[in-house]
Amino acid sequence: MIKRRILNHPTRFLDRLFHHRWAIAALGSVSALSMMAATAVPVSSPPPDGQLQVVEQLALQSQAPLQQGGDFFFREEKIARGDTFGSLMARLGIQDDEAQRFILNAPETQHLHRQLVAGRTISARTTESGELVTLYIPMSGTETVTIIERSDGKLKASEHPLQYETHQVLKSGEIRSTLFGATDAAGIPDSIAIQMAEIFSSDIDFHTDLRRGDHFSLVYEMQYYRGQPARSGRILSAEFVNDGKTYQAFYFDQDGKGAYYSADGKSRKKAFLRSPLEFSRVTSGFSMRLHPILKTWRAHKGVDYGAPTGTRVRATGDGIVAFIGKQGGYGNLVIISHAGGYQTYYAHLKGFASNLRKGSRISQGDHIGYVGQTGWATGPHLHYEFHVKGDAINPLSIAVPTTIPLSASQQPHFRAQARQQLAMLQLLQEAPSARFE
Repeated sequence: MIKRRILNHPTRFLDRLFHHRWAIAALGSVSALSMMAATAVPVSSPPPDGQLQVVEQLALQSQAPLQQGGDFFFREEKIARGDTFGSLMARLGIQDDEAQRFILNAPETQHLHRQLVAGRTISARTTESGELVTLYIPMSGTETVTIIERSDGKLKASEHPLQYETHQVLKSGEIRSTLFGATDAAGIPDSIAIQMAEIFSSDIDFHTDLRRGDHFSLVYEMQYYRGQPARSGRILSAEFVNDGKTYQAFYFDQDGKGAYYSADGKSRKKAFLRSPLEFSRVTSGFSMRLHPILKTWRAHKGVDYGAPTGTRVRATGDGIVAFIGKQGGYGNLVIISHAGGYQTYYAHLKGFASNLRKGSRISQGDHIGYVGQTGWATGPHLHYEFHVKGDAINPLSIAVPTTIPLSASQQPHFRAQARQQLAMLQLLQEAPSARFE
């Protein structure tokens, strides 16, 4: 019965599949997981006894419309380099001279010719004969879409806010070389990979601590527009196993402010980040070394992060700027004083962030300067020091303090929410071949 319906109505079946595939991502029941896991079984696997497995290739036209009711058809096309509205309308199946003249000549559509950005998706609804009913064109740099539609026999263009649908996506991955290599292989957006690195940045230095075989699982939000993924949202829960040690994070919103916590309600945000750069490589560790300029053995009281000139440098913790300017071999230097007798040094900077002054209040992650080669530096890098009550400490090994955990009154609500998110992560780990989106 199912096969016959697919063969008789291929476009209607594809339309239903296309517009409702996100429902699997919600993972409303364990049956959804079982169904997805089943799709991972190779076709060559023998069917159960008494059942006949039939595999048939269906030749579908790449430009076949998705039928939207009895009289209308819906098509989507990605803009290619060199496309014009003429070429796009042809691929969209629009055979409407009046619509082409309107788009090419009407004053209210002239700005649309600057919106033909490669990779963006344009959608159209047409009659069976190709007459344009509605054309949807997302606007660059705004949260709007221009809609050209036929109303009372006339074409008009109007701008509307984008109406997104937010769904949860579950993904997992394994480190083979780099973090981005693993997230690319799993089909995870870069923005989500960066969020994950930020969430765990107080425990894992993603420049030095990653190991082959480390693995992670994520539940994150994805916003869809007309059934297509449009942009990523925030991570709701995450687990990262680094060198055999498991770290977990669960998003919790309290009083309109969201933050990440471990399963026992302790804040994931620590007083200091492990690294002042988002992604880089350590070129010289905390140790005795032969000074590259003075040619003498001296204690190297910090960590050098090699990075291209101009790379943004961030403050690793909340504090107040105690010094900004030039200082001997440090070159351009920023010193930030933090609560509890801590200070952090950022040296060899090319320049400072605008409006940064002595006495400026700084929040963790704020931009404070740019990687450079000033002072005693043989190449572009950031020299970073961590001082505790005047003594330089290795920033890669210090146990940094945490921020305030959840209050007792907030714990029950958080724990109930965390249990649900943890169950989703565990289901994903039990079926690593499945992908939900």
